[in-house]
Amino acid sequence: MMSLFRKPKTFKLRALHSQQKFGVAGKSCQEVLRKGCLHFQLPVPGSRLCLYEDGTEVTGGYFWSIPDNSELVLLTEGQTWEGYVSDISRFLNVFHKPHVGVIQAARQLLSDEQAPLRQKLLADLLGTVSENIVAETRAEDPPWFEGLEPRFRSKSSYLRFSCESRIRGYLREGPFDMASCVSRHSINPYSNRESRVLFSTWNLDHVIEKKRTVIPTLAGALEDQDGRQLDWEYFYSLLFTSENLKLVHVACHKKTTHRLSCDPSRIYRPQTKPRRKRAARKCP
Repeated sequence: MMSLFRKPKTFKLRALHSQQKFGVAGKSCQEVLRKGCLHFQLPVPGSRLCLYEDGTEVTGGYFWSIPDNSELVLLTEGQTWEGYVSDISRFLNVFHKPHVGVIQAARQLLSDEQAPLRQKLLADLLGTVSENIVAETRAEDPPWFEGLEPRFRSKSSYLRFSCESRIRGYLREGPFDMASCVSRHSINPYSNRESRVLFSTWNLDHVIEKKRTVIPTLAGALEDQDGRQLDWEYFYSLLFTSENLKLVHVACHKKTTHRLSCDPSRIYRPQTKPRRKRAARKCP
């Protein structure tokens, strides 16, 4: 009887596999269920309501404890709902072949979502599903080139310029003493604009430190050369190649002394022994 004097509760209701939502009000679970079935043209027998967030079934005793404007899902007989992760699982199933409909659906969910955790999950999901790795030119993937100068007509040309600029800057932070990152950081800057921008935050780290070790060793070798030929290819590899450079996520940098030294046997080129001249043969 108390429900007769209470203000009707309001909800956002949608059917399974539908992005359409509509507002509904009612003083009981059955009233909301009937209105929902009428709106979506679904049968009332066998149908039930559950919370969109975690899939909890809405019953009469639980009805009044649900906050107003909560999102509900209308299920017919045989249908199940495990919460918002069901939406994410549905998107994951089509990752191998993303299409416009999936991207639009993800954007619609994100625009209506209020919970911070679900916003992050959907945003990360949208960034992944909208990857366009195969595209190379500006015409094939215009969003990727937003904010870049017109002279860059392909992804490769920009990334080549970016890498050259960063190598000239000698960025030095990173997990120099690890074969791989325990955080499993990875990035493909060709995929979309967000990944391209994120790529600029990654650092190039000299395993054998440039300022503390490589440059002082090179300077000392030039002073003590004493007729020996410097192995410039070795020092070039330490300064500019992946033999001594690692591309690392900025969060994994280690601001410590690496305590590694150059290879003493590779500072100078091996000296070649002069060939002995053969004695001239005398004709008999």
